[in-house]
Amino acid sequence: MQHVVYLAAENAALPGGKVGGVGDVIRDLPEAIADKGWQVTVITPAYGVFAKLAGSTEMGVVDVDFATRKYKVGVYQVPTQSSEVTTLVLDHARFMPTDPGVIYHNDPHGHPFATDATKFAFFCAAAASWIANQLKQPTVVHLHDWHSAFYLLLRDSDPKYKSLQLIRTVFTIHNLSYQGQRPLANSESSLEQWFPDLDYCRNFVVDPVSKDCINPMALAIRRADYINTVSPSYAREILKPSDVASGFIGSEGLEIELACAAAEGRLMGILNGCVYAAVKPRRPGWQRLVSTTRATLERWRDTGSNIASHELALQRLSLFPNRAPALLLTSVGRIVEQKVSLLLQQTSDGPKALEAILRGIGPSAAVFLLGNGEPRYEQELHEIACRNPNFLFLRGYSEEIGELLYQRGDTFLMPSSFEPCGISQMLAMRVGQPCVVHGVGGLRDTVKHNETGFVFNGSSPMEQANEFVACVDQAFRLHLDDPAAWVLLCERATKERFTWQASAAKYIESMYEHH
Repeated sequence: MQHVVYLAAENAALPGGKVGGVGDVIRDLPEAIADKGWQVTVITPAYGVFAKLAGSTEMGVVDVDFATRKYKVGVYQVPTQSSEVTTLVLDHARFMPTDPGVIYHNDPHGHPFATDATKFAFFCAAAASWIANQLKQPTVVHLHDWHSAFYLLLRDSDPKYKSLQLIRTVFTIHNLSYQGQRPLANSESSLEQWFPDLDYCRNFVVDPVSKDCINPMALAIRRADYINTVSPSYAREILKPSDVASGFIGSEGLEIELACAAAEGRLMGILNGCVYAAVKPRRPGWQRLVSTTRATLERWRDTGSNIASHELALQRLSLFPNRAPALLLTSVGRIVEQKVSLLLQQTSDGPKALEAILRGIGPSAAVFLLGNGEPRYEQELHEIACRNPNFLFLRGYSEEIGELLYQRGDTFLMPSSFEPCGISQMLAMRVGQPCVVHGVGGLRDTVKHNETGFVFNGSSPMEQANEFVACVDQAFRLHLDDPAAWVLLCERATKERFTWQASAAKYIESMYEHH
C-alpha cells in the first residue's frame, strides 16, 4: 500500500492543535487521501499536551542527536475522529520551551523565529529519525511550511539519513511571508548550534538576501521534489517580486528560487478544500447570536485583558434593537497586516476604508468583526469602534461565535492584501453568505464577481481601499433594492463546491505519483 507521512506544526484534528489554515489542511487533507486508498500518518510535536490526551499510546522512543547532546523522544499515537489516519505526536520537553500547548512563540524584536526555529529543527531531527527507522519506508513525505523544511537539510547532508533520499519529498507553501530565517552560526538558535557536525552545502540553505543566515523556506523550495501553493492564483503571484507601492505581495524575496522550481516543472497550485455537511445548517436567530456574544464577552472581560474593548462591545451590544440589522456584515480572522491593512487603509476621500463602510451603511446596518493578533491593529480597531456605534469589535477568538457569524451574517468581508488560499470565504459561502473579497490568490479562485460574491482590485493600496468601499456599497444596494437578485446570489454561493476529494486527487496525481 502507498504510504504518505505528513510533517507539520499544526493539526486541527487535535484539541488546541490549530492556529491558522495549516491546522485545517492537516486535519482534512490526510483523511481525503486515506479515502483514496493510501496509508496516512501525520506527525506533529506534542507541545507538552498532546501525548497526555485520553487514549494516547506510547509507540516507542527515537534517538536524536541535537545541539551536541543525545536525546530520547517519545512517540505517541493519539486517537482522533478519523480512524483511517494514524496521528503521531513527538514528546519531549524541548517542544515546550515555555507554557504547555503553545505552538508558535513571539520572540523579542531582533530575534525573529529564535524559539520556534530551534524547536522545529529538533522536531525535524526526531521525525527524520523515526522515518529512517521504519522497517518499511513511506512512499512520500509531505512537508508543510518552513517548520518542517529542516527535514530536507538532514536528508541531504547527514549520512545517517541517506536512506531518506529514496523517498519522494514534497513541500506545501501555506504562506510565503513567514520563512523562518536564522543565523548560520554565532547564536544559540543557529544552524551550526543545532547540528554542529553537519557537513552541509551552503548553497542549499542560505538566505538569498542575508548570506549569513539559513532560510528554511528557500531550502525547501530548492530541494523538495515537488512544491505546491494552496491555490493556483497564488502559485502564479509568487513568481513576481513583491511591490509595496502597488500593494502587491508576491515572491517575498524568493523569486529566483521559485522561478527555478517553476522552470523545472516542480511548482504548482492546488486549491485547498472545504468540508460540506450533507444538510445545510439552520440559520441561527439574531437573539442567539446576541446572547452567545454577550456571554463570551463577559467571560473575556472577567479574565482581565483588553477589558476596555470588551466593556465597549458589551455596551454596544445592549444598544442594538431586538430585531436584526437591515444588513449584518461580518469578518472573522487574525488581526495581522495581511488581513486588516486594507480595512485600515485611508481612502482618497479621507476616512479609512472601514470607517467609510460604516458611514455608508448607516445606523440601520452593522459590522461584527471577530479576531485577535497584533496589538497595534487591535488598538486601531478599538478606536474605530469607539467612534462608530454600528461597529462591534470582538477582540479575541471564539470558535462558537465564529461559527454563528458565518451562519448568521449577510455579507462577509475579506479584504486580505494577499491570500494563499483562505478558508473563511469558503465557510461563509457554504452557508449562503456572499463575500466581498480582494481579487488575489485563493480569493480570486473561489469568488466570482456578481455571480457568487463581489471582487475588488486596484493598482495601489488607496485604490484598493476605494474599490473595497465601492464593492461593499454595491452589495448593500443589491441587498436593499433587489431582494430577488440577492437571494439568487446567495443560492449560487451556497452551491459552489471546493472539495477535499478534488484536492486529494490532484495531490496524488501531480505530486505523489507524478513521473
